[in-house]
Amino acid sequence: MKSPYTLVFDLDGTLVDTAPDLITALNHVLDREGLPPVPMASARNMIGAGARKLIERGLEAEGRTVSVADMDRMTADFIAYYADHIAVESRPFEGLLDALDLFAAQGHRLAVCTNKLEWLSKRLLDQLDLSRRFAAICGADTFGVQKPDPTIFRETVARAGGEVKASIMVGDAGTDVGVARRAGVPVIGVSFGYTDVPIAELKPDRLIHHMRDLPAAADSLMTA
Repeated sequence: MKSPYTLVFDLDGTLVDTAPDLITALNHVLDREGLPPVPMASARNMIGAGARKLIERGLEAEGRTVSVADMDRMTADFIAYYADHIAVESRPFEGLLDALDLFAAQGHRLAVCTNKLEWLSKRLLDQLDLSRRFAAICGADTFGVQKPDPTIFRETVARAGGEVKASIMVGDAGTDVGVARRAGVPVIGVSFGYTDVPIAELKPDRLIHHMRDLPAAADSLMTA
C-alpha cells in the first residue's frame, strides 16, 4: 500500500456543481439593481474567484460599474441570499462519492481549499452530507489569503494533518493550477468546472473529464 497522500480539492466546479445556486443568487442581486439576468450558460465561467468578483463580472456583462459602497452592499446582499439557498440545486459531480470512498479506504487524507468563504463552504458541504469526509475545509477567509497564494494550500494540508510533499491539488481553474505550481505540488485538472481559460490550456499534470477517472489519475501521480 502506498504511503498516505493528502488530496486537496477546490470546491465550486470541482467537488460540487454549484453554478445553479450561485447564478440564481447573482441574478437576485442584479434584479434588485434593475438589471437583466445573466444566462446560466455564460455565467458558469464567471464563477471561481469569490462572490465579489462574480458580481463584478455580472455587472461587466451589462457594461456597468458601481461604487465601492454599492459593491459592498451588493456583495452582502448576495451572501445573505446565497446562504439561505446554498444547496437548492447544487449537487456533487457524478462519480465523486465513489472516488472519495476509495481514497478514504486507501488511507489518504482529504481536504478542501477554496476561495469561497469558509462558513459558506462548510454550510454547503454540511447540507450535502460531505463535510465529514474532509479533514480540513479552508476558505478565502481562513488564513487571510486566497489561491493562488501557496500559503492557503500549505496551511490547508497542515490542518488536515498531511505533508505538502505528499499532496495533490485537484481543481478546475487557473487559481488551482497556480496554487499547485507555487506550492510545488502536482495538480489534476477537471474539465467540467468553471473557468474562462480552458483548463487544458493551463497544462495540469493530469486532466480528467469525469470523476470516475480521478483515482487512476491520482494513483499515477503518487506512483511517479
